[in-house]
Amino acid sequence: MSLFWRIFLLNAAVLVAAGALLLLGPITVSAPVVLTEALILAGGMASMLGANALLLRLGLAPLQRVTRAMTTIDLLSPRPRPEVAGEGEIADLIETFNSMLDRLEAERATSSARALSAQEGERRRVAQELHDEVGQTLTAVLLELKRVAGHAPEPLREELIHVQEITRGSLDEIRRIARRLRPGVLDELGLVSALTALITETPPPEGLVIRRQMEKDLPELGHEAELVVYRIAQECLTNTVRHSGATLLELSLRRRPGGVELRISDNGRGLGGAPEGAGLRGMRERALLIGAELSLGDGPSGGTDVRLVVPVRNGST
Repeated sequence: MSLFWRIFLLNAAVLVAAGALLLLGPITVSAPVVLTEALILAGGMASMLGANALLLRLGLAPLQRVTRAMTTIDLLSPRPRPEVAGEGEIADLIETFNSMLDRLEAERATSSARALSAQEGERRRVAQELHDEVGQTLTAVLLELKRVAGHAPEPLREELIHVQEITRGSLDEIRRIARRLRPGVLDELGLVSALTALITETPPPEGLVIRRQMEKDLPELGHEAELVVYRIAQECLTNTVRHSGATLLELSLRRRPGGVELRISDNGRGLGGAPEGAGLRGMRERALLIGAELSLGDGPSGGTDVRLVVPVRNGST
């Protein structure tokens, strides 16, 4: 039965019941209407409207659940689909809405995968150019400065040595940036070594202590999942160092039933009511790509607590 006929029959049933009470009941209407008759009619009208409202609310309740789902849905935080309830057009509407969500999430995952793949490719290209071109050029400049300083008079030699140290510092900084853009240690030595190098190379502000606890005997996650874990850890470390004002940051990587858990917490300012920026949305998109569960919230003692649970691939131990 269509929604139109359901509403029509509900209203018709209420009106027929009210008419039957007027015809068969001991109710008369005088001219002019006396107060008792007016009160009885008003009570009957109120009962009829109340019954009609109750029946309509029961019939349209599934639509209200779909409306709430439409206003709160977030494709980056998948939730259970609205339950298919009701009959006829209402059930068809809920099923169509759920199918639309499935298509939107699939399309978003595909487009996010392409965008992140292009981003990683661009990172590799920039890192390669920094290492091969800029790095080699600065290395040549450094060697030339060393050669010139060896033949220069004493006052000029000191200035050349100073310039040489500045050039060496710039070369080290370029190499560090290249490693952050393209974590070669992740491919060569694995996730634990890559995270250790990331923490070591991240210059903490004064007063910040970084503690790490990482299990070495972890199940195989695959290159894509390890890269996601690395990038999310990198984003969290950068946010904590630059914005949190924390004095303690703890990073742990542990085995969990069916997967691996990355947890990063600090005692800084926390997320508060700040709107979600591109960095946090990027973390959510990366987690969705590998089917991981990402949760961000306040820590037990203040600050921010980030947890990423990565499922183990089939066949891994």
